[in-house]
Amino acid sequence: MHRALSMAALALGVSVASAAALADEVNIYSYRQEFLIEPFLETFTKETGIKVNVVFAKQGVLERLKAEGEQSPADIVLTVDVARLDALVEADLLQPVTSPVLERNVPPQYRHPDGLWFGLTTRARIIYASKQRVKPGEISSYEELADPKWKGRVCMRSAKHEYNQALLASMIAAHGEKKAFEWVKGLKENLARKPQGNDRGQVKAIKEGLCDVALGNSYYYGAMKFNDENPEQKEWAEAVYLIFPNQNDRGTHVNISGIAMTKSSRNQDDAIKLMEFLSKETAQRMYASANYEYPVNPSVEPDPEVASWGKFKADTLPLQKVADLTPRAVRMYNEAGLD
Repeated sequence: MHRALSMAALALGVSVASAAALADEVNIYSYRQEFLIEPFLETFTKETGIKVNVVFAKQGVLERLKAEGEQSPADIVLTVDVARLDALVEADLLQPVTSPVLERNVPPQYRHPDGLWFGLTTRARIIYASKQRVKPGEISSYEELADPKWKGRVCMRSAKHEYNQALLASMIAAHGEKKAFEWVKGLKENLARKPQGNDRGQVKAIKEGLCDVALGNSYYYGAMKFNDENPEQKEWAEAVYLIFPNQNDRGTHVNISGIAMTKSSRNQDDAIKLMEFLSKETAQRMYASANYEYPVNPSVEPDPEVASWGKFKADTLPLQKVADLTPRAVRMYNEAGLD
C-alpha cells in the first residue's frame, strides 16, 4: 500500500538520494487529488509489489523540482493540462520514455512526440447551455459564441486560466491568428459579465439566469450532478445540458491529465511499469471514472454515467501543437482585453 508524504517530510531529515534509490519503489509528485489516484495506486502495489510514495501538492511542483535538481527523489509527475506538462519540458526536468505498451495504449495526439509525457485521461471543453433558454441545435460550435445573437448571454472563467488558453490555441491552429483574434473580440462583446470564478461557477450563473451558455470542462457536470456535500450544485447541473462543439468539422477540443518521468528518477524500471499500468484497462477505468473523465486508451469504454452524456468526435490536433501555440493565445487574450 502506498503512503502519502508531505513536501516538508521529504525536505527534513531524509536523505533524498537514499530515499530515491530503494528497490521496488516509485516516488510521485502529484497535482491530482488524493482520492483520484489512491485506488489504482493500491491496485498497482498489490499486483506488482512495488511500493508507491506520493507527494500531493496543488501548486509548486515545478519550482520544487527545479530547486531539488538532480537530487530530487521524484520519479514521476502526475498533473493536469498539457500546459503544465509542457512547462516541465521547457524547464528540462523530464526524460524520454520509450515503451511499446504506452505507444499502443496512448494515441499519438495525446503524447509528446519524443516520449517526454503521456496522457492518461481526457476531458472535453464543452458548452453548457440553459435547458430553459437555449433550444437544442441553437448553438453547435465554439465559433458561434462570437455570433452577435449571443450578445450578453455568454459566461466564462478568466482567460488567464490554462483551460481557456488551450482552447484558443486550438482555434489558432484551426483558423490562423487573424480569424482567431476576431473570434476573441466577438466573444468579449457577447459576455454577460466580466470573466470570473471557476467552471462550476459558470453553470451556477446559468441556473441564476445571468447567462445562457458557458464554457466548461465536461467532468464538472458529473462532479455537480452527484455532489452530496454541496447539494445546491445538483440544481446547477439540472439547469443545463451539454453541447460537444464542432461535431460537423474538426471535433471538440480536449485536454488531458498526464504523466511524465523526471530527469532525476533513480527507479526508472519501476516507474515505467507504473506508467504502463496506468495506460491499461484496469487503471484506465478506475482513473477516468473517479473524476468523470474519458479513458485515453481508445479500447477502454468510459464510465456508464459519462457515456450517457453521448458520444462525440474529439479534435485530433496533437496537444503538443496546442502547447506550442499557447503563448500566442495568452498574448491574444491580453491584446483583446478579454478579462
